[in-house]
Order: sequence, then C-alpha cells, then structure tokens
Amino acid sequence: MSFSAVVVAAGEGLRAGPGEPKAWRLLGLRPLILWSVERLLAAGAEEVVVVVAQDRLALVDGALKGLKGWLAVLGGKTRSASVQAGLAALSCGPDQIVLVHDAARPFVTRLHIDGLLAAIARADGAVPALPVADTLKRGHVAIEATVSREGLWRAQTPQAFRLGRLMDAYGRWPKDEEPTDDASVVERDGGRVALAPGDPMLMKLTYPEDFRMAEQLVGSQRIVRTGFGIDAHRFGPGDAVMLGGVNIAHDKGLIGHSDADVGLHALTDALLGAIAEGDIGLHFPPSDDQWKGASSDQFLLYAVDLAQGKGARILSADLTLICERPKIGPHRDAMRARIADLLGLPMDRVSVKATTTEGMGFTGRAEGLVAQAIVTVETPA
Repeated sequence: MSFSAVVVAAGEGLRAGPGEPKAWRLLGLRPLILWSVERLLAAGAEEVVVVVAQDRLALVDGALKGLKGWLAVLGGKTRSASVQAGLAALSCGPDQIVLVHDAARPFVTRLHIDGLLAAIARADGAVPALPVADTLKRGHVAIEATVSREGLWRAQTPQAFRLGRLMDAYGRWPKDEEPTDDASVVERDGGRVALAPGDPMLMKLTYPEDFRMAEQLVGSQRIVRTGFGIDAHRFGPGDAVMLGGVNIAHDKGLIGHSDADVGLHALTDALLGAIAEGDIGLHFPPSDDQWKGASSDQFLLYAVDLAQGKGARILSADLTLICERPKIGPHRDAMRARIADLLGLPMDRVSVKATTTEGMGFTGRAEGLVAQAIVTVETPA
C-alpha cells in the first residue's frame, strides 16, 4: 500500500535544554531530522515533506544530503499550522494515505508503518499507541486522586490518515484552539481513529536525558562494516586520464570499457563490498554496450543509492593510487572534494593517497596504474 509522509520539524524544542533546536541536534553524529526522513524513504514513502522553521530552510539540504524524494517547506507558528503546510505541499491525491510524524521520534521502522497501514484500512485514521502501565496520580503539590488507567493509551507518531479526510477535518477545527495531535482533529470531526501497535522504541526525545538514552540505543542498533575494492587499468593512447572523478592532463589515456577511472571503480567495489552487494561487474557488466565510455560517477552514485536503500550510512573512504605518473599530489584535494560530494561526506572523511612501486612491475614500468579503496559504513544490526 502506497503512502506519503509529512515530518514536522519546525519547533524550537526548548525542553531539550540550551543549544540547537531539537530536530537539528546530533544523534549518533547525525542530525535528528535525518533519522526519520531517511527511515520513511527507506520504508517506501513516495514523497516526504519536511516542515521547518524559516531560519532552517537553508540548512535542510546539508542535513539530508544524499537523500532523494523529499521536499522542504516553511512551517507555521504552531504545530497544527506546520502540519497543514506540509499537507498542502504534497503532490498526491486526496485518497493517498499520509503519515504525519514528529522529527523528535527517530526510531520509526517499516514494522510500525505496516501496522498503521493495516489499521487504517478499517478506519479514518490510525495511531500507534501503548497502554498506560504506570499508576496515574492527579495533583499539584500533593496527590489529590488516583486515576484509573483502564482504557488509557499513550499516542505516538507517525499517525496515518487519508490526505483529503485530514485536510477537511483541519478545515473545520476551531481557529482559537490548538490540537495536541492530528488524531484529535479527525476524532472531533466525527472520524474513527483505530489503534495500531505502539512501540517503546517510538519514544519522543523531549528532555536532555532522552537524548542520552537514545545515544545508548543507537550504539546497540548499528554495526560498522568495511569493504575493500581494487581496480587496475593499462595506459593507451590519449592526452588525459580520469582519476578520482578528476580529469588530469597526461601524455597517455587509460583503456577501459567506461571512462576507466580506477579510483572511482575501486571505491564502488569497496562500497558494494561493505553492504554485501557483489562487485561493479555484476551491476555494470563490461559486455553491456550502454556503459561504453560511461562516466564512473554514475557507478559510485548507484552504489550509494543501494547503500542508503539498505539503511546504511557511509562513514569514511580511503583511496590509494599506485602509479609512477601522473603525479597525484597536485590533484589530491580536487579528488577528495569530488569523492566527498559523490558519497555525501565532509571532506575530512575522505582520504586520497598515492605511492609508487619503485620502478617494479607494470606500474613501475608506467604500463598502467592500480587503485585500492576502503569504505566504512554503519548499518542496522
């Protein structure tokens, strides 16, 4: 069942303590906003609208670098205004199921979404919820009463609705009231909202201690994997070579089915190895004429898309070029910048090194060159 999503990230999150607005703080070295958007896209969202404050619009591209299928829009002064701005920006029709999610709940999974999609089939909306387990007390300075927890639930997000139904309900909501969640808007409008299985992992990060707990959970949920790649091409006629995504003038060219960029080929193999997806020849066979003369950029970007689709996050890349010439030093930083751009990494996580074989072997005789690469990724455990 297809679905779209709105991720609300326009609030200040003051209860989280001093510092950046909550959605922009780091969790596992990544902006909190990235977690939900990435997971919703990986679960199959056709589009994700991210609602942010005015001063954050220019920062969304950097926070979500490498992801495709999302759009950022300006939020309103209240959460409900932000939700409505996000709904209005969706390109889908009124019957499309839309998940409205708070960026402060980073651990949403496909399992949660499947539960919501199943529940909304028999209702106007669906909410993941947990039964209240603690004894409830009412009071201020002292306890005034014990409240029965029978039939009480803790509502979570994402919450699922058909787009037209939720927008109509918002249109009839009193302008002078602020709903506590989207389900209450549909409830007041006479809609039936079903309960879907909740999960303690859908915790909302509100206070500083929530972030500390989430950091511990992140460490237990992710593993680090490393892939190794190697490629070699021989020299032939030409006046330039492609290395690490950079065109370098040379008295020879490199012979290969594509543009023969050994650096990007080795990096592609390393990334594919880190996510256990075979090698470059499996995905781009040299027998296929469509790749003749192709830019190797697209091979590496393809591997990046595969990795992101599996929930992997690229951590670093290390490329070693083995050749007598051309000299790599003058082009090192240009290669690092290009590779960083392709992998969605800051430059300080990309290394490019060069060495020779002291005149030995085919590289020593300047008959060709070799590239070796290591790529490290973090994936779900």
